Amino acid sequence: MAEPPSQLIQKLKENKLFKLSFAVTGIMSTLLIYGVLQEKIMRVPYGPNKEFFKYSLFLVFCNRISTSAVSAAILLGSKKVLDPVAPIYKYCAISVSNILTTTCQYEALKYVSFPVQTLAKCAKMIPVMIWGTAIMQKKYTGKDYLFAILVTIGCSIFILFPAAGDISPYSRGRESTVWGVSLMIGYLGCDGFTSTFQDKLFKGYDMDIHNQIFYTTLCSCMISFTGLILQGNLFLAIDFVSRHNDCFIDIIILSTVATISQFFISYTIRNFGALTFATIMTTRQLVSILLSCVWFAHPLTAEQLIGAVIVFGSIYSKSYFRSKPKPLPSEEAENRAVSPPRSNA
Repeated sequence: MAEPPSQLIQKLKENKLFKLSFAVTGIMSTLLIYGVLQEKIMRVPYGPNKEFFKYSLFLVFCNRISTSAVSAAILLGSKKVLDPVAPIYKYCAISVSNILTTTCQYEALKYVSFPVQTLAKCAKMIPVMIWGTAIMQKKYTGKDYLFAILVTIGCSIFILFPAAGDISPYSRGRESTVWGVSLMIGYLGCDGFTSTFQDKLFKGYDMDIHNQIFYTTLCSCMISFTGLILQGNLFLAIDFVSRHNDCFIDIIILSTVATISQFFISYTIRNFGALTFATIMTTRQLVSILLSCVWFAHPLTAEQLIGAVIVFGSIYSKSYFRSKPKPLPSEEAENRAVSPPRSNA
């Protein structure tokens, strides 16, 4: 006799392979869409006059409104605590660094290609280790530093040997690369602080992840809105999207997939741990680079291919060594150093 559909669905939910497939599919699909849209909005002109969208803080504002609304709905729907668990200024600290992280990320796309930016993100191990030592007094082994240095070398090779056809739509020449790399360094530094301070809050308070997401993104909404007003860019951004409906649709989809991805990330870390999540994210970065190269016709030089092999080879090797029995005491820290839980996309 065939099993009732309800029992079949329940068995699938309890199946670990099904859960893992669900997590991988969710993370890969949402973040790949996010990556392609992010590059399209910032680097591809809109309309017959070939206008570029320049208001990166507006994208931050839209993303944070979407995530904040959904996390509030989840907290209310599940009858969980909506009151702040930690002092508001601690949420604001994460929020400020989070906004700086995302703004640098969007702004860097004006000067470096998405493959360059994606690979450069792999170098965040070093700032995370620096912040971890400064804020949480963590200790790392020589192997940790070796892998971090190898990844940094690979990223440097990838950035320093761009293809001739990979040109910024905003400016050309060496000054474009220098400014783009400076923004990426700002991104890595702020991103390292964000993830480390998030970890500190989770360890110091009995905090639900949705509670942190809600208050962090709520602060981000207010800060980014204030920034748009002070810059005089709010109405300019609204005018741009009102004249270019395709840009408006791109931003709506970007905000939606950014929000959905956060919950897939939380689901994965909760069910499978940071090591599995780090491996999925590394694979996603590799696929994102390949997809961007095909979709936006980014040529890769031989040096860039070598740099990519060094980076992903080092990260996968690190994941392999961490998966062995009797892990080092700093394994948990290593996991976060590769790809810590985040409250932004």
